[in-house]
Amino acid sequence: MHPVLTPHFRRRQPVPPITDLLITDPWFYALAVPALLVTGISKGGFASGGGNLSVPAMALLLPAPQAAAISLPVLCAMDIAGLRAWWGRWSRREMLAILPGGLLGILLGSLAFGAMSDRMTKLMVGVIALAFLARTLWLSRRGGPPEAAAPSRWRGGFWSTVSGFTSTIAHAGGPPLAVYLYPLRLERARLAATTVVFFGVVNYVKLVPYALLGQLSPGNLLTSLVLLPLAPLGVRLGVWLQGRISDKVFYQLIHILLALTGCKLVADGLGL
Repeated sequence: MHPVLTPHFRRRQPVPPITDLLITDPWFYALAVPALLVTGISKGGFASGGGNLSVPAMALLLPAPQAAAISLPVLCAMDIAGLRAWWGRWSRREMLAILPGGLLGILLGSLAFGAMSDRMTKLMVGVIALAFLARTLWLSRRGGPPEAAAPSRWRGGFWSTVSGFTSTIAHAGGPPLAVYLYPLRLERARLAATTVVFFGVVNYVKLVPYALLGQLSPGNLLTSLVLLPLAPLGVRLGVWLQGRISDKVFYQLIHILLALTGCKLVADGLGL
C-alpha cells in the first residue's frame, strides 16, 4: 500500500509486565521476610518493641521512602490481626493522652517527608531508643526495677507526637512511644493492646499522605501484596509467645529488641 494511503493508528502504550513492576531480587526478600515476621511478632505480643526493623532491613537495598511505602500496607494488615487479638484490652486513659499527639506527629512528618534526610531520621530515632534503655538500666541498678511512673498527658502528648512524626518518616515510632509507656509499668496485655491500637490508627491515617506523596505506586503495592501473608503469621506467633513468657522475660526481650534496633539505626545514621 502506498505510504500516503496507509492508515495511521494510535498505538496504545504496552502495559509493562508484572516482573517489571514487582521487586524480584531474592536478597530483598531474604531481608524483608524475617524483618516483617519480627515486626508481626512484636505487634502481636511485644508491644511493637521491634516494629521498626522492617524499614532499616529493606533500606539496605532500597531507598528508605520506598521501603517505608512497601511496608505500610503490610503493617496495616498486621494492625487488623492485632486489633482482633487485643480488642477491648487497651488503656482508655493512655489512649486519650497519646492519640492526639500521634495525629499531630503524622501531620508534621508529612510536611517534612523528603526534606529530612534518611540518615538524620535514623540517627534521631536510634539515639532516643538507646537513651531510654540507658535510663532504664541506670534506674534498675539504683535498687531493683524502677517504680511505675505517674501518667502525664503532657509527656504522653509530647512523646506520641515524636512517635507519629518518626513513624511517618520511617515507621520508627516504637522507641519514642516506649519512652512514655514503658515506665508506666502497665500490665503487659494492656501495654501491648494500647500500643497496637495507637499504631493501628497511626498507620491507617498515614495511608492518606503516602498516597498524596505518590509512594503507593503499582510496583510498591504489588511487592506489598507478595509480603502480605506474613502479617497474620507474625501476629499469631507474637500472641502465642506472649502467653508463654513471664513478665520479667517479657520486658527483657522488648528492651533487647529496642537495643538492637537502636544500635542499627544509629549506625545507619552515622553511615557506619
